[in-house]
Amino acid sequence: MVGKWVAERAASLIDDSRGLAATEFAIIAPLMLVMLLGTIEVSSGVAVNRKVTLVARTLSDLTSQSKTVGDADIADFFAAAYGIMWPYPSTPVQATISELYIDPTSSEARVQWSKGTTPREVGTPVNIPSGLIGKDSSDKTLPGQYLIFSEVSYLYQPIVGYVMAKTGVTLSDTAYTRPRQSTCVLYGSDKDCPKLGG
Repeated sequence: MVGKWVAERAASLIDDSRGLAATEFAIIAPLMLVMLLGTIEVSSGVAVNRKVTLVARTLSDLTSQSKTVGDADIADFFAAAYGIMWPYPSTPVQATISELYIDPTSSEARVQWSKGTTPREVGTPVNIPSGLIGKDSSDKTLPGQYLIFSEVSYLYQPIVGYVMAKTGVTLSDTAYTRPRQSTCVLYGSDKDCPKLGG
């Protein structure tokens, strides 16, 4: 009799599924929440990273289309480029635009002028991809080569900070463009393309 009662109770317990949905929800909800927040943070980070690349390209592109630039022109270039960051804040943007001269004897790129958040010192060397250095059929560096070089970095801080660190992730990119209207882009009162070689 006791055995039969225990068997009946065990069978009714197995058939009872009243709390099953609540148990499944308690197990799955935290996992789904982490996935949702992670997707939001990563998607937003990817969007900001793309905008950082566009800012770098826009800065070098706008500068390369000029024959001469002054402080007001460069301020306009930065303002236009920073507008790309919308709807994300542009205050974390750190950007610098420089003109580089490639010395034909050493194939080394050196800064001619530089403006922005952390301008490079005039005459300092900059490592550039070797594919950007024009060479003749005998592998000799061609003279008179200039590049407009933009550097952009952005401290991306996630909205929620649940999956990624709340301190943020630094996203950065660079862009190189050859001057389009002349051999170099003159800065300020310069009359001729400077050649700060090694």
